[in-house]
Amino acid sequence: MPTGLPLVLRRCHTCASQRFRANGKFRVNANHKLLDAWLLVLCTACGATAKLTVLERMNVRSVRPELLDRLHDNDPGLAAELLQDPVVQRRNRIALDWDNAWRLDTGGSDHLDREVIDVSVRFAARIPVRPMRLIAEGCGLSRAEVGRLIAEGSVVSAVRLNSKLSDDFTFTLKR
Repeated sequence: MPTGLPLVLRRCHTCASQRFRANGKFRVNANHKLLDAWLLVLCTACGATAKLTVLERMNVRSVRPELLDRLHDNDPGLAAELLQDPVVQRRNRIALDWDNAWRLDTGGSDHLDREVIDVSVRFAARIPVRPMRLIAEGCGLSRAEVGRLIAEGSVVSAVRLNSKLSDDFTFTLKR
């Protein structure tokens, strides 16, 4: 589950840094019947502000009133939704860095002493994470040991466990 907003990977025009922090602030500009809206992000090195385009030259009547209210209220939930939106990412040529922006909730450690464990992983948000890392943290193993277990066939799943996933999956661990 997410613990905060991810960092935005984009080059800063002021200091050439590569990371921006979103604080959930929006800027909305109206020009007659047309609206522009941006998500403001701050450079982590120099503090310069950059704008990520959310709405561009949209007719006021075509924007849902709830969305407009959330933009005016600087809703952090809306900022999280928009950062994960592939259209916004593509339009602004950005990528997201999820390091230290999520945590693993295992629901307890009473399952670790069993011979066979069937695990279902549910994502609270579309956070791209390597399943090997989740298995290692959730089961108290090293990533090298998880890799060895996968090679032996002791960890079985219908998905590839060595590439990043952001969708729910299941796996079986045999000790």
